[in-house]
Amino acid sequence: MTKTGASLMSRICLLSLLLSALLVCAGILGMARGSSEWEIGAILKSLVRMDAADPVLTGIIWQIRLPRVLLAALVGASLSAGGLVFQALLRNPLAEPYILGISGGAAVGAIIGILLGLAPFPGVSIAAFAGSGAALLLILFMATGKTILKNESLLLSGVMLNAFCSAIIMFLIAITQDAKIHNIMFWLMGDLSMVGLKQVVILAALVIPCFVVVFRYANILNLILLGREMAQTMGVNMRVAGAVLLGVTSFMVSATVSQCGLLGFVGLVVPHFFRRLIGADHRLLVPACLLGGGAYMVLCDMLARALPAQGEMPVGVITAIIGAPLFIYLLKRPDKK
Repeated sequence: MTKTGASLMSRICLLSLLLSALLVCAGILGMARGSSEWEIGAILKSLVRMDAADPVLTGIIWQIRLPRVLLAALVGASLSAGGLVFQALLRNPLAEPYILGISGGAAVGAIIGILLGLAPFPGVSIAAFAGSGAALLLILFMATGKTILKNESLLLSGVMLNAFCSAIIMFLIAITQDAKIHNIMFWLMGDLSMVGLKQVVILAALVIPCFVVVFRYANILNLILLGREMAQTMGVNMRVAGAVLLGVTSFMVSATVSQCGLLGFVGLVVPHFFRRLIGADHRLLVPACLLGGGAYMVLCDMLARALPAQGEMPVGVITAIIGAPLFIYLLKRPDKK
């Protein structure tokens, strides 16, 4: 290994170690804070020695809060990495699954699967993936040609597609006489509450291989940012790379949407934060977005549980409150490219 390669590897390891510690701290804090709060020492005792801890607390931690924290970490990692890939592949700093309508398409597919009575896995997940795939194809078709790299074309296409998906969702809800309707409405705003360890394990099995693929393509993402012609000159097969990255990213997004509904702007906030912090090298950005995005979503979910005096609010409310102003800033920034 060259000196440069060794230096890069040490930076990746150090960054991953620091962000892993941040993720663990966020997870412990997320389990300790909420509608009912517990001492962090009691949380750690329940995690390490279940037989020596308060049985009520142990049940709450292992059956409710730990699965929720793990789900939030997986969702945050998936959406952050998805936003990073879209921004690099489309060479557009405003690209993000929610803004482009990919999440909306996945939501339409997932709701159709739910209303048809399909099992959460694989039925609803497959329906969500089909919806996100259809949305991706439509967005690329609407923004095809020389305008595909322009912010205005992509954003206009995303707004149109989001409006269309929202109309379909409202239509499906309006014609459905089903007791699930209220759960669907809450789910649409981003819901991490209805989850168990089984669902977390399934989601982890679906998205972790995708994380590995994205990391392996990190240097190719660096080359793509230099331009299509330059990347091809450097030996990148753009057709294969684009198909793999778009397919993997759409699969990640659809898997998370099928589990927790629509969560906007996560793929915008986290990549931009780390791009400002550590630079534009995707070999560093990918692990940063995976771990940092997981910590970000855990903290957002903690706020969604802790802020209301009674009950909780959908976590999508928190992510939108944070992300929408950033989107407006990036949209109005004169040096955007």
